[in-house]
Amino acid sequence: MVKKVENRHEAIGLTNEDVLKMYETMLLARRIDERMWLLNRAGKIPFVISCQGQEAAQVGAAYALDNKKDYIAPYYRDMGVVLHFGMTTKELMLSAFAKAEDPNSGGRQMPGHFGQKKNRILTGSSPVTTQVPHAVGVALAGKMQKKDFITFVTLGEGSSNQGDFHEGANFAGVHKLPVIIMVENNKYAISVPVEKQLACKNVSDRAVGYGMPGVTVDGKDPIEVYKVVKEAADRARNGEGPSLIETVTYRLTAHSSDDDDRQYRTAEDLAEGRATDPIITFAKYLHEQGILTDALEIEINERIMTEVNEATDYAEQAPYAAPEDALKFVYAEDGGSI
Repeated sequence: MVKKVENRHEAIGLTNEDVLKMYETMLLARRIDERMWLLNRAGKIPFVISCQGQEAAQVGAAYALDNKKDYIAPYYRDMGVVLHFGMTTKELMLSAFAKAEDPNSGGRQMPGHFGQKKNRILTGSSPVTTQVPHAVGVALAGKMQKKDFITFVTLGEGSSNQGDFHEGANFAGVHKLPVIIMVENNKYAISVPVEKQLACKNVSDRAVGYGMPGVTVDGKDPIEVYKVVKEAADRARNGEGPSLIETVTYRLTAHSSDDDDRQYRTAEDLAEGRATDPIITFAKYLHEQGILTDALEIEINERIMTEVNEATDYAEQAPYAAPEDALKFVYAEDGGSI
């Protein structure tokens, strides 16, 4: 018999159904990501930049937002966020295969450059951290127009050293904009460890300079992430301004499929990270609460794998864009003069 432990989710307003759905979204992100790595190693897709190890931070945060009206500016690892905001497994696979139906860019951008107007996912750019001023600008527009939404932007801890981060955060603080800036600290900016990036202990320590609250939270615990992001969202909706949240996670893969992390991480370091894999630890919590049974866990995984398999087959067979589509949405198509 499983010994029941403290119920932490109901204390912050989450039902059993909520946390089970959060687990399913985390697991779906993991299974899609794992499939993409296999496809890359098989030579079928060119590039993968992984979310593995960061699903709890992403899904916990996304569930604290309103995915029917809020705007998000995700960074390239945020598969868990975009899944909750309406992007489908099939669409993510179409992007990985760079097919014409890819909703992000019509197959013209690298995977991880999310963007989908209907789901209020702001288009990402290859230079890191440019999404922060974009999210702040959308928040400013919403405040000026008295619209009822907030914006949510994510980035890695390495990106928090870029000028775009400081300029965006400072502008948000000065104008008390309804924006949440969440740094997913996975300990490495490609190969550079966090202790060689920051002079302060936490990224969130910088928040005082922007006149906003700063919180560091365990990014491997989706319930704790949900709690702090929900509090930040409530503050933003009440006109109390922005927040800076740091979720401390662990990147379970190399930086990308073109990186070899054996050059800068030890086997012991990787083993320690895998021991606290949020997919495993959150499933354990749900088992302890009697929410997730062995049979249900198998059923969820089988259902997800069917979805991933069908999406893979569809995307692999889907047509590529026509060569002339390389210029689509770049230059005017009507032949008129400027």
